[in-house]
Amino acid sequence: MRVVWALEDRARDLDANLVRLGPWAAIGEHTETVLGVLLVVVSGSGELRTRDSAHPLAPGSVAWLPVGTTRSVRAGAEGLTYTTAHRRRPPLAIPTAPHADAGEPACLLDRVCAACGRLATERDARYCGRCGTPLPD
Repeated sequence: MRVVWALEDRARDLDANLVRLGPWAAIGEHTETVLGVLLVVVSGSGELRTRDSAHPLAPGSVAWLPVGTTRSVRAGAEGLTYTTAHRRRPPLAIPTAPHADAGEPACLLDRVCAACGRLATERDARYCGRCGTPLPD
């Protein structure tokens, strides 16, 4: 997966990306817990899977994925290029440990994007929600 283009103005209230998946590449199942996402296919083919169903993707396909939608995307034989648009994510707030005697807080380095520094809010995130870079294993 490669994010080909993204909005860069830090004062914006909208995020948009142009994402390109190679042939048969996939973005694994994940759930967006903060934002709804609009997905529009530009070229190629593939499939969008939600918990309830599978939807074929082709140029011009549009999908609205409300907050809480669990989904995955897989490219077809010729790859898949699509845009996503959503509100800009709210600032990150990291809670502190509830008790001093609870031990050291968990290390979150596996959830920090090396490219842009964003901390993934989902424990099972595999890609950065801001720039699309794969997260460390």
